[in-house]
Order: sequence, then C-alpha cells, then structure tokens
Amino acid sequence: MHLSNSDIAELTAWRRRLHQMPEISGEEAETAAAVVRFIADTNPEKVLTGLGGHGVAVVYDGREPGPTVLLRSELDALPIEEISDLPHRSLVPGKSHMCGHEGHTTILAAVARQLGRQRPAKGRVVLMFQPAEETGAGAAGVVADPRYDEIAPDFAFSLHNLPGVPLGHVRLKAGVVNCASRGMRVVLTGKTAHSSLPHTGVSPMPAVSKLMPMLAGLGGGDFSSDDFAMATVTHATMGEPVFGIAPGRAEVWATLRTRQDERMADLVAAAEGMARDAAAEFGLACSIDYHEIFVASLNAPEAVDHLRAALDAEGVPHDESGLPMVASEDFGTFGHGAKSAMFFLGAGERHPALHNPDYDFPDDLIPIGAKVFLRVVRNMLG
Repeated sequence: MHLSNSDIAELTAWRRRLHQMPEISGEEAETAAAVVRFIADTNPEKVLTGLGGHGVAVVYDGREPGPTVLLRSELDALPIEEISDLPHRSLVPGKSHMCGHEGHTTILAAVARQLGRQRPAKGRVVLMFQPAEETGAGAAGVVADPRYDEIAPDFAFSLHNLPGVPLGHVRLKAGVVNCASRGMRVVLTGKTAHSSLPHTGVSPMPAVSKLMPMLAGLGGGDFSSDDFAMATVTHATMGEPVFGIAPGRAEVWATLRTRQDERMADLVAAAEGMARDAAAEFGLACSIDYHEIFVASLNAPEAVDHLRAALDAEGVPHDESGLPMVASEDFGTFGHGAKSAMFFLGAGERHPALHNPDYDFPDDLIPIGAKVFLRVVRNMLG
C-alpha cells in the first residue's frame, strides 16, 4: 500500500491548513474536530473523541482476531510566535506548530486513508491522535480515561521528526530513548516590610540566593549511565517590581531530569530536602508542587525489532546514533501497558531546530513516515 501523488498533494495541503490553526496543549478542540472530519470517509469501525482531553482514537478492525497495534501522533502546538514568510504560516498570534505535531498527525491521516482502502487481515489498528504532549499531561490523561480500556494496545508505536539528521534517515534503538523529567516549583513565603526597615520583615532573598546554585549543582553521573541526573533552574521571581517594599515571597522553578524513573525519586528527595532546609534556615514557609511530569521513554526490544524490519523492507536507512536523548517525551506512558517503541525521522541536517520560531515540518516526511507505519501494520497483522 503506497500513497498516490494525489494523496500526497491532498495530505500536504491539509498539513499546511493544520499549521495555520495551531492550538496549544489542552486547547486542541478544533484540531481534533479537523481530524475526525478528514478521516470520516475511511469508515473506521469506531471513533472515540474527548479521550484524556481532546484526544481522538480511530479504530480499524481486521477480519480475524489478533493483536491491537496503536500508532500515535500529537495534536498540540506551542506558545511561540512564528517568524516566517511562508504562505501557510500560523494565523494565531503567539502560537505555532514549531515541533511538527501537525506533520505527525498528517502521517497518521495518511495511514487512515490506506486502512480505509484495505483493512488488516487480523487484529486491529488504533490511530491515537493524542493531546497535550508538550506538557506531559496528554498520554497520562488518555491512559487514565476509562474508555482507554476499549482500545488498550498490545503494541504501541510513534515517531518524531528530528532536525540535524539527514532527511528521511531514522534513529532507533532499544532501551531508554528519552529522559524522565518534571518541573519543580518551590514557593518561599516570609513577610513583607518597608524597604527602609527590612529587618521588620522576613525576606526570602538569602534563601533564594543559596537555593538556586545548590539546585543547579544537583545530579551528576555520565549521561551514558543509568545513574545520570540533572537539575536546571529555569525561573525565579521575588517580591513586587517596586522600590518601597522588601519582599515577602519568592518562587524558584527547576526542571529535574533522569534517565530512569527510579532515579527520579532520589533526585526529588534531594531537591526537596535542599528547599526545605533553606526555608527553615531563614525562617520561611515552604511549599513545593510539580508540573509537566514525563516518565522515561523506553523502547521495548520486540517493538524495536518490528520497526527495524519495516525500515529495512522499505529501504529507509537507520542507525542508533544520538540516542538516548536528554529531552523528554510523554509517549513513554504507553509503554507501561504495551510493548512500545518510538523512532526519530530525520528532518534534514540544516533544518531549523524544534521549537525554533522559523521551524516548519518537512512535507517530504509524510509519505516516508506513513510507509513505515503501514509496513509495521502489514508485517504484524497481514
């Protein structure tokens, strides 16, 4: 099953329309509706909407019983102003598809088109258009949705485009491919005072000054080791932007990152201990909360074998270089209930990086990604 030239032209035009209407994490209602409309004429056996937010699951049944294979893409865009003179540039101020999720979604739409023409011989295929990948909430929300039991897969596969890698080349390996991470927010609360009488208040300034370099010094271990851990201070604020008030409140934000979920527990304990000790030393109240929680993404060896066989059958070059990545990806959540694997599809060695304001998904990747997924389905389900 291969896409015709007219298929590719239509899919490309649709991808560019999606690019013009970006919706950030948690707001993907119109993007999800566009997916449902586009795949309607493929006559799937089931369409679930509103999964874990705005997620859409599209199910194609085979003729005989067999395993369930889930293919996943993402719906969300980013809060980034696009810098581009492209005719299909974002029409939404301050929001854009600078990660290529609309391209990944188009690849799954291409798979849907072919499955509408020819069902698998056995089992079933679930196309999962997932919300909120950028915040780490999407995959967890989908899996926690009670209706997920209706589509729970035996195998799950995904891809992500990757600038810096030759166009159409693939990076793939078994084991860890993306780190676990979480955003930690520390709130330190004392008491304001007049700036001429700072001793009558309790300022968080000395605690912030001590805590930030301590957090930044956490972690260690070579990235090639499962003991790797890293903390990055990303934001801090203190008091009000005025000259007459000594501050009484501050926040310090940090991203904690490890290769293994088990190692994250140790890093969290160390960071929390530092924050609470600094607060206690300077007479401050301390509260801590977490945001954008990503589990580690691990590629199951059996799932990787299926991807390698598909890549070889389709003549797509691949190797393991550049993996694992320090960055995070919420696809790892699907691996807790299925044998899962993600591959990384080269967007070009000189292509603008992900999240850059001048990035645009390479349309040439649509047929490549689709043929790999379709070959996986054909090999596994006939």
